[in-house]
Amino acid sequence: MDLPHDLVALREEYFTHGLRRIDLDPDPIKQFGIWFTAAVEVGISEMNAIALATVAENGQPTTRMVLLKGYDHAGFVFYTNYQSEKGRHLEKNPRAGLVIHWKELERQIRIDGIAEKVSREESARYFHSRPIGSQLGAWVSHQSEVIDARRILEARLSELDERFTGQEIPCPPQWGGYRVKPERIEFWQGRPNRLHDRFRYTRDGESWRIERLAP
Repeated sequence: MDLPHDLVALREEYFTHGLRRIDLDPDPIKQFGIWFTAAVEVGISEMNAIALATVAENGQPTTRMVLLKGYDHAGFVFYTNYQSEKGRHLEKNPRAGLVIHWKELERQIRIDGIAEKVSREESARYFHSRPIGSQLGAWVSHQSEVIDARRILEARLSELDERFTGQEIPCPPQWGGYRVKPERIEFWQGRPNRLHDRFRYTRDGESWRIERLAP
């Protein structure tokens, strides 16, 4: 069967209101909060799904989706296995990129910064807020490693479920959070004729410089 490969006819026009400099909060974290609240109010499914880009030792960028689990002026937080591919990348090169896209609002936010591990206390606090199945899953999976079959995971899950029955599941030492401290944040609003509105915040000492970018 032939697979379609010509995608030139796929096109989406953008019709929502624009974004002006006067509309922006001087603080990009507050501006992020304004847009995130709008995403919540619209009812976007998994509005906290965010693409994370890391760089391998050979310079190859790699991107995957993670879930944003917190943000404040210290940065943007997600959780993972530290021995996963992204964890190994960040151990060697802590520079990271994040992109969140809300199609329903015709909006995108890009965040570039430096990732650092959160404290063990913070990781454990979030870990114990997760469903039991997710806690067990963090112990079961040696994330990013090659496995022969799914039955290996299922057998390991059954074993750990029995071992931890009736007791608190400890936070695995190889599992925890990263906080991406932003150096640049860009807010993108779709506009007609591909003349989108883009504003970039760049850290400038203790404040932020705001610049409009060409679409």
